Amino acid sequence: MAILKLVRHALPLDLSERLGCCYLGFLADKCNKLKVLIMRTQGEIEAAICEGVGRFQREYMGRGPKDIHTYLIGDLLVVRLRGTLTLAEQQLVQTFQPEKGRTLLKQVRTQLMETARQTLEAMILEITEIKVVSLHHDISTITGEEVIIFTLAESPVFREAKRG
Repeated sequence: MAILKLVRHALPLDLSERLGCCYLGFLADKCNKLKVLIMRTQGEIEAAICEGVGRFQREYMGRGPKDIHTYLIGDLLVVRLRGTLTLAEQQLVQTFQPEKGRTLLKQVRTQLMETARQTLEAMILEITEIKVVSLHHDISTITGEEVIIFTLAESPVFREAKRG
């Protein structure tokens, strides 16, 4: 395991502005490789998760949601997706036995989320740098709204957004 130490340096102001980030410092390991540490705002974390979950939905489920929002509340990440049902799924829940169709749809979506759990948790870890403790999921077969809740090991640290 590499031992890392924080080496404080200042980035030129114009570079910080071009990167659109808040500079914290460099990490230097035994091999003298440098890694820039950047702290995101809460909004940047939420936007990155929206982008990642939207991409996941398109690639894994076959289509993306019509609308997606992420809310970071302490150690909880709540992802709300609207318009996620495919036309086939909408037909399934409106069959002559709607209860059977709804149950089947929820079972299939739950199984897909369990299968993709590691992928989603890795994406959240990459964005927040915090391990996911648990994942909860539900979908409304009436409105097509889907909710994914991630419980994190701790609350992410973020910088305050610039005002004005």
